[in-house]
Order: sequence, then structure tokens, then C-alpha cells
Amino acid sequence: MTTALLSYQSALLLRSQRWLAPVVLYAAFAAVGVQAGQPVLDSLGYTAAALLPVGAWLARICVTNEPPAARSCAAAATAPWRAHLASLAAAFLATLAVGVAATVVVALISDGVSTDRLVRVAKWPAAGSGLLAVLVCALVGVAVGAVTTWPVVRGTGLGVATLVLCALVALIAPGSPAKSVVSALVTGSQDGAVPVLLLPLAGAVAVAGICAAAACALASRR
Repeated sequence: MTTALLSYQSALLLRSQRWLAPVVLYAAFAAVGVQAGQPVLDSLGYTAAALLPVGAWLARICVTNEPPAARSCAAAATAPWRAHLASLAAAFLATLAVGVAATVVVALISDGVSTDRLVRVAKWPAAGSGLLAVLVCALVGVAVGAVTTWPVVRGTGLGVATLVLCALVALIAPGSPAKSVVSALVTGSQDGAVPVLLLPLAGAVAVAGICAAAACALASRR
């Protein structure tokens, strides 16, 4: 993957304005679920969890943004797997940007206390943990998007249904990196301790790498 390909895919995403729907829905969802003065770790967990379907949606948008003829030209100029990887990378960066912005806002408006408000929680270390949770959920979300759209799933209806189901499973399944970070933030809020999320991050990197590699390999065959 080259910087030119990534810039091209990112520009396609921005100009298409298809990103507006997931981002606006995410902002609305966050505005309803996160209120000023709430415990910071609880709010950061909610913010990270809501980002996962956004990442899956943006991955689907980026992969399907180009007409087939334009996608074929980009693939011929570089390699099919490079072009496909660039679209997934653009989705990941866009998801991460949204999540980082939301985390900063949530850290500023939330209260540095535990769930029962008996223990003080340092807000900026908590924000750092929230950023790691956002990174994990962005990786898992894009991984979900990678395996629920072209070339893995070709039908639109089936792809959307599979995306929704897989996003839900990624948030609730035991052992899921996304579920682990959200649960760790909620538990940390109850205990008044900022969690360390490096192990789920390693798991998310592995999941995203495997899913992206599988999708790119399939794109090369088709």
C-alpha cells in the first residue's frame, strides 16, 4: 500500500459524503448516552462501544465507493490487494479520527469519579485508556466491515445483515477484544481504577490483520 493510494481512498471517502450518515448517527448516539458530569470511565466505555459499528459501516463505504471500472483501474495500476488494503486503511483512519475527537470531548465534560462517586479517577490517564479502547474498537469494527462486504460478501442485503450481526457479536462475545475493553472500562469505573488495555489491543491488531489479509487475498482472486 502506498501513500498515494491511501490519499486517493481518503479523498474518495470525503468527497462522497457517505461518511455523514454513520458519523451523524454516532454523534447522536453519543449525545444521548453521554451527559456532562457522568463518571469518566463509564462514558469512555460507551463512546468506544458505539464506535465499532461506525468502523464497520465506514469500511463498507470505502470498499464500495468506486465504480467497478475505477476499482479495476486502480487494481491494475498497483495490485488488487494493495488497492483493497488502502480502502480498509482509509476506513480505519476515518474511524479513529472520529473516536479520538469523541474521546477528547467526553474526557472534558465527564467527572473524574468512580461509578459510586466515592473514588477520584484521574481524568487524563482515563482518557488515555479510553483512546486505547477506541483504537481497539476501530480495529475490530473495520475487521467486521472487511469480512461483510465485497469481495467476501457480494450481495448488499446479505452484506448489511451480516455486518449488523457480526458487529453485535463483536460487542458481546466472550473473548472479543472490543467486549474486553468496554468491560474493563466499566469495571474500572466501579473500582475507581484506570485499566491497562494492552492485551485486548494486541488481540484487536491480530483480528484486524487476519480479516484484512483474507479480504485482500480474495480481492486479488476476483
